[in-house]
Amino acid sequence: MALASRCFYQATIDEFLQASENDIISPLSNEHLKMHHALLVTQIRAWQDEISLMKELLHNLGKDGYICFEYNIPRMGRRIDVVVLIKGIVLVLEFKAFKEDYTEQDITQVCDYGLDLKNFHEESHNRFIVPILVSTSAKGVENEYKCSEDRLFLPLLASSSSDVESIINYVLDNYSYGEDEILSNDDSWVLSNYSPTPTIIEAASSLYLNHSVEDISRHDSGENLSKTSAYVTKIIEDSKQYHQKSICFVTGVPGAGKTLVGLNIATEQFEKKEIATYLSGNYPLVEVLTEALARDKVARERAVGNKFTKAKATSEVKTFIQMIHHYRDSCLEGSKIEDGRIVMDEDYFEKVENKDKHYTPIDHVAIFDESQRAWTREQLERFMSQKKGVPGFPFSEPEYLISCLDRHKDWAVIVCLVGGGQEINTGEAGIVEWIDSMNRNYPDWHVYISDQLTEQEYGAGKIEELLKSREHVTKEHNLHLAVSMRSFRAENVSNFVHHLLEINKDKVREVQSTLTNYPIFLTRDIDKAKQWLKDKARGSERYGIVASSSGDRLRPENIIVRLKANVVHWFLDDDSDVRSSLFLEDVATEFDVQGLELDWCCVAWDGDFRYSEDGWKYFQFNGGCKWYNVKKEERQMYRKNAYRVLLTRARQGMIIFVPKGDSNDPTRKPEFYDPTYNYLKEIGLKELPE
Repeated sequence: MALASRCFYQATIDEFLQASENDIISPLSNEHLKMHHALLVTQIRAWQDEISLMKELLHNLGKDGYICFEYNIPRMGRRIDVVVLIKGIVLVLEFKAFKEDYTEQDITQVCDYGLDLKNFHEESHNRFIVPILVSTSAKGVENEYKCSEDRLFLPLLASSSSDVESIINYVLDNYSYGEDEILSNDDSWVLSNYSPTPTIIEAASSLYLNHSVEDISRHDSGENLSKTSAYVTKIIEDSKQYHQKSICFVTGVPGAGKTLVGLNIATEQFEKKEIATYLSGNYPLVEVLTEALARDKVARERAVGNKFTKAKATSEVKTFIQMIHHYRDSCLEGSKIEDGRIVMDEDYFEKVENKDKHYTPIDHVAIFDESQRAWTREQLERFMSQKKGVPGFPFSEPEYLISCLDRHKDWAVIVCLVGGGQEINTGEAGIVEWIDSMNRNYPDWHVYISDQLTEQEYGAGKIEELLKSREHVTKEHNLHLAVSMRSFRAENVSNFVHHLLEINKDKVREVQSTLTNYPIFLTRDIDKAKQWLKDKARGSERYGIVASSSGDRLRPENIIVRLKANVVHWFLDDDSDVRSSLFLEDVATEFDVQGLELDWCCVAWDGDFRYSEDGWKYFQFNGGCKWYNVKKEERQMYRKNAYRVLLTRARQGMIIFVPKGDSNDPTRKPEFYDPTYNYLKEIGLKELPE
C-alpha cells in the first residue's frame, strides 16, 4: 500500500472507501515512526478527521480515481496532507484542524505545494492542479476561480466536505483536457519522476533534515551531485585510513551546486560524528544560511512540543557552518611568527597539557567554498597589520589555511569549491595561489583536481603546468559539476549571460531563442519592472532588485546601492517587513547575492558598465559629479564579473531595467545608457509590453 519514498498511504478511491480507519491509520503511523521519534495523539486525530472528511466527500463523487496521504515534497522538507486524482486533475488538500480563518501563511503553503508539483513533478507539468486549503472551523467563502496559463489554480478555500465537493464539481464541469491530450494513469502519476531544483536555502534545510542530494535535486543534476559528493567522501575515507593529507578541487558551471556539495559533505560527516566544517568568505551566504537553519530548527522542535531556543539552534548550526575569516582567526590563537613561518607559541601553552591537541584545529576536514576568492599575501598582510596588530604576516590566505590543517599529525582533507570567472573583489588570489602554496611547502599532500581545472577560466590555464612535476596528483571527471541546477526553466541561462558579456551577438541570439520558458524583458520604467515582479510571483516565490555596487547614479530611480541591505531580512522575511526583498525598497549588490538566488529578479543597469561598438566601457563615479574611466584590467574583470553574478541570480526569469537618463544631468546623460539598451534589444530581448 504505502510507498515510504513517496507517500505514507496510497490507494484507489474504491480501495480507500472500503478500507477501515485502522487499515489507513496503521501504515500512516508506521511510516511516520520510521522518520520521527514519536507519534503525537494530535497527529492521529488529524488523520482521523481527514479520513472521515475524504470518505464522505469521495462517496458522493464516485469511485474513480486515486488518493495519497502524506505525499513527500523533499525540496520543502514537508508532506502534502492529501492528494486526490480525479479524471486526471490533481487536487492538493492541506488541512488545518479547528482553525477559524484562512491565514496568508496557510494559503501560501498550499500554493507552494501546487507550484512544486507543477514545476518539478514530471507527470504534473501539463495537468490541472487545484490547491485547496481546508480550515475545518472557518466559515465558508465564495471562491474566485483563477487558473494560470500553466494550469495551476490559485488556492481555493473550504471548511467542510461539501465545500470541497463544490470546488471539485466546478473544476470538473469547467476545465477538461483536450481530446488529443494523453494523460498517464494514476499509478504512473504516483511513481512519476520528481526532479526538484531547490534554492540553496531550501537545500541546506533539507540536508540538515538528513535528506540526500538525490532527494532534493533533479535527476540529471542530482546524479552529478551524488557522484561528486561520493568521490569526495571516498577521498576523506582513504585519507583517514591511510593517514595521508589531501586537497581536492571541485569545479562547476554557474549554479551547478558547488555550495550544495560542500554542505552535503559537511552534514554527512556531522552525522558520522566526524568534525567537518563548511567555510566561506561569503559573509551574506553564511549569515543567511545560519539564520535560515536556526529558524527552521526552532520551528520544527516547537512543532513537536519541544522547548528550543534560537540561541541553541544557532550554536548548533555554527558547529559546521562558519565564516572562513573566523576560522582563520581562531587558528591564530597560540601561534607566533618565527623565521617567516607560523609556529606554536610554547609560552602561550606553558601550563597546558597536550599542547599539540590545543594547537591543532578540531576538524580534520575543511570545506572552502568559493576558494578562488581567498586573499593574496598582500591583502592578508594588510588586514592582519591593520585589524589584528600582526605586522609582516608571511602567508597568503590559501597557504595559511593549508598550514592550519597540516598541524594534524595523522590525516586531513581540504575541499576547495572553485567557481570560474567569479572573482569580484580586489585582493582575491584565484586558484593558482592554492597550487603555488602546495608546491612551496607541502610536497607530500595528495592533490585531486577536476579535469576542468586546467581550463582557461580557472587560473588562466596555468594549473597543469604548476602540477606537472608534483607527485600524488589525480585528475578526476567526477570532481566537475557540469549541470546547472539554479534555473529549472532554462539550462542555457549561464551560456546566454556569457555570450551577452562577451558580445558574441550571433551566439547570444541563438541561445536566447531557446529560453522559451525563461522570460527576460527590458524596460526603462522602474515602476513597471516592480509590477512585473509582483505579477510573476506566486506563493512564497521570492523576487527583488539587484544592482552593481558601483551603480551610484541609479539613486534618482530610488535604487541606492550605498544603503547596504540587511541580507538576513532581505532573503528570509516576507513582504510585511520593509527590509525584505519583496518590499522592493532595499537593493542588493553582487556582494550580497553571490551564492544565493531569487525566483524573479530586476537587474538595474547603471552607467558603470556601458556597451559600445568597441566593446564594454568601464566607469567609476567619483561620488560628486563625474564618471572616471576604469583602466586597470583587474578592475575591469571585477566589474564584468559583477554583472555576470547579477544576471545569473534569477531562477525563473528576469527583467533588465536600463534608465533613460536625463539630458539635464551631466552624470546621467542618455548616451550613457542608450547604447546598452539598444544592444540588449539587438540581441533579441523584448521590451516589456505596455
